[in-house]
Formats: sequence, structure tokens, C-alpha cells
Amino acid sequence: MLIKHIRQRSVGRAKVAHAVVVIFMEFFAWGLLTTPMLTVLHVTFPQHTFLMNGLIQGVKGLLSFMSAPLIGALSDVWGRKSFLLLTVFFTCAPIPLMRISPWWFFALMSVSGLFSVTFSVIFAYVADITEEHERSTAYGLVSATFAASLVTSPAIGAFLSVRYGDSLVVLLATIIAVADILFVLLVVPESLPDKMRLSSWGFPISWEQADPFASLRKVGKDSTVLLICVTVFLSYLPEAGQYSSFFLYLGQVINFSSEAIAGFIAMVGILSIIAQTLLLSVLMKRIGNKSTVLLGLGFQLFQLAWYGFGSEPWMMWAAGTVAAMSSITFPAVSALVSRCTDHDQQGAVQGMITGIRGLCNGLGPAMFGFIFFLFNVELKEMSPVPNPITPGTEEKSAIPGPPFLFGACTVVLALLVAVFIPAQHAPAVKTCSTRVLTEAVSGGGGGGPENSSVPVSDEDNEPLLQDSSL
Repeated sequence: MLIKHIRQRSVGRAKVAHAVVVIFMEFFAWGLLTTPMLTVLHVTFPQHTFLMNGLIQGVKGLLSFMSAPLIGALSDVWGRKSFLLLTVFFTCAPIPLMRISPWWFFALMSVSGLFSVTFSVIFAYVADITEEHERSTAYGLVSATFAASLVTSPAIGAFLSVRYGDSLVVLLATIIAVADILFVLLVVPESLPDKMRLSSWGFPISWEQADPFASLRKVGKDSTVLLICVTVFLSYLPEAGQYSSFFLYLGQVINFSSEAIAGFIAMVGILSIIAQTLLLSVLMKRIGNKSTVLLGLGFQLFQLAWYGFGSEPWMMWAAGTVAAMSSITFPAVSALVSRCTDHDQQGAVQGMITGIRGLCNGLGPAMFGFIFFLFNVELKEMSPVPNPITPGTEEKSAIPGPPFLFGACTVVLALLVAVFIPAQHAPAVKTCSTRVLTEAVSGGGGGGPENSSVPVSDEDNEPLLQDSSL
């Protein structure tokens, strides 16, 4: 009854704009907390700031990895809106505790990883309401919204923190988070077609669908989805590590001022919006899905290598423009997954991809922190150090950012794996499951949601992706 009540509270038809607003407000709220978060981390864990940050993010990432397939599969059965409300609520729940009790804030932040899979549900939501040829643009718009939320929020948060204190920033972030929750509850419509949702109630999911390791074993049965998942892991691992420590790296090692860091974030965010909307759409039409993924990985490789060897501020600014271009990779991968995934398995497969990213969100920060430690690059201080006196100065001037070079090596591996992803020569033909083929032979119609609601056996659902090499 509660789920039915939640579904009925909405305005109009489901649109991509609804997904965009939800993502923007969630990450804008967390973007405001960039400066206060570093301060609270340093005060709460003064001796091992980045070690504890890696541990917290690691627990959160692991829980996200464990829960993403379950939430995605449940949203395939019970609808997207209920689980979108659940993920947004628990992702934003720790925010007010930052000032009330930092220990409880970090504890709840870690546990919130169980539900921090908003992107999984959002991408499934978008897949429900868009045609196959529209999805790459729609995914690019959603991903660009994430970048847009970070264009101004860290700078606004830093300004308000200096002028009025962290308490006001936390209060503002809490208000935006509550507004996001109310928007999902009162405005966002359900996207999953009624016939598909109602027919699914009699066929509950099995433990195999919810078990993340079972889903990974299932991935191994399909060469295409296996290659895509390995590519996501190898490319997102350094990205997650970079995001956790890069702003402090700019301040302490490259000697960026706080204003320069805010400007850098804004520049990369604006260019990422352009790349994920205009550039992505053009590339998908001109060179195709797979080639777009390879190009994005090439940009990421160049960016990480430049970060690793760069020692001057202008090098960071130049590499930042390349980093913005590399942001096309994930929406292109999501479009590649959605175009050859069965309609009633969008949530499960996108949940699997998001779970892998969640695992990277745990491993990446820990990996970067450990490599910084090995190379004696100290990231404990909260402000730039004009004249570092650590003994490894000579070495660090030769290779200022060792973790970024390690990340570049993993992206090289991702490129080698992505080369073997089969190209989609005939995207109009859907061969994701035996059910779809059977419907085509029997004259089942246009492959809309009505046709997708027929229950099928487990054998019909595997492999999750079509064997596009046929």
C-alpha cells in the first residue's frame, strides 16, 4: 500500500528532466560540503586523515557494491520511484549529522553505502522513458548534470564556510537534500510501465538476482558484458581515487590557492557539461558507441599521465581540459549497455555497473592514499604548504603525482580490454534474450513495454547482453 501511495503522488509524465533535477540537487548538496568535509575529517582524525577517509569510503563503496544489484532488480519489479526515494533519502541522511556528531556522521555515511546507488536507479529510469537512439544523449545529459552540480557548489560552500562558518553550509546542504527528497516524493512520476510492473508482482526476484557475486558469475557467461564490466573497473578505479585527493594535491603539491581550486572545478565542470551533451551526441552519431568509449579512455589516459608528470599550474589547467573530455566515457558505456539489454533487466544490469563503480569508490581512495604514502607525498595538512621540507623533494619534482601514473597504467589495460568489445553493427536488431526472438518470430509487435512483461525462464534471461559478435 505504501509503494502504491508513493507512486500516485506525482505530477505529469515521466521525463528525463525529472532525473536531471534529482541528480543535480543530490550532488549539489554534497558539493557544498567539500570544504567542511575536509575540516571535519582533519579535526576528527588529526593523525591519519586520509587513511580514515579511505577506510570510510572503502566501507561505503563495498556496501554499495553489495546492494546495487538487489536495488536494481527490485526496481525492475516494484518500480523506480520507490527506490529512487529510498536511495536519495539514505544518501542525504548523514548531512545534518556533520555538525551534530561527526562520529555518527561518518558512521552513517559508511552505512549509507547500502543505498548510495542513485545513479543505478536513475539510468534505469531514463531507459524506461527513452528510445534506444535517444539514450546516449539522455545519459550524457544526466552525467553532465553531475558535473554541473560541481561547477559552483564547492566554491559556494568554501565562500560561505569562510564568511559564515561551516554550520551555515551544513544547514544549506540539509535544506537542499530535503527539497530533493520532497521533489521525488511529490513530483517525480513512476517510469516503469504499468503492465510490466503489475505482471512482475507474481514473479518475485530470487536470491541469485540480488547476490552481487552471483551476478558477477553470470556476467562471465556473456563475453560482451564481461568486457564492459572489466573496462568500467579499470577506468573508474583511478577516477575514484583521483576525486578523493586531487583538490588537496592541487593545493599542497602544485600550490594552488583556494580560489584557483574553485576556478579549476568550475572550468572542468563547464567543459564536462559541453562534452557530455554536445560532443557526446555528435561522436555517437559519427563514430559509433564503441569508438566513443575508446576515445574517452584515450582522453583519460592522456589526462592522468599529464597529472602525474605535471609540476606547474598551467599543466594542471591544460590537463583539466582533457579530463573534461574524458567524461564522455561512462555515459557512452551506459548507452552501450542499455541498447543491448532486455527492457525488464535495465535496473539489474545498470545496478551491476553501478555496483562495480561503488567498489572502485572504496578501492580507489585507499589505493591513491597508499601510493602517496609510499612515495612520501604527505596529504595530511588542510592548507597548501609553500615550502615543503620533506626529504623526498627531489624525487617528487621528477614524478610529482605517482598515483596518477599508476592510474594511467590501469587505463591502458582498460583500453586493451575495450578494443575487444564487439561493435554494434546492427543496433536495430534486439537479440538480448530468447524471449525477444520468440516474439519477433510470432509477430509479437514493436517490442514495447507490453511485450516485455511476459514472464520468462532463467535460461531466457541469460546472457544479459546480446552476443553482438554474431
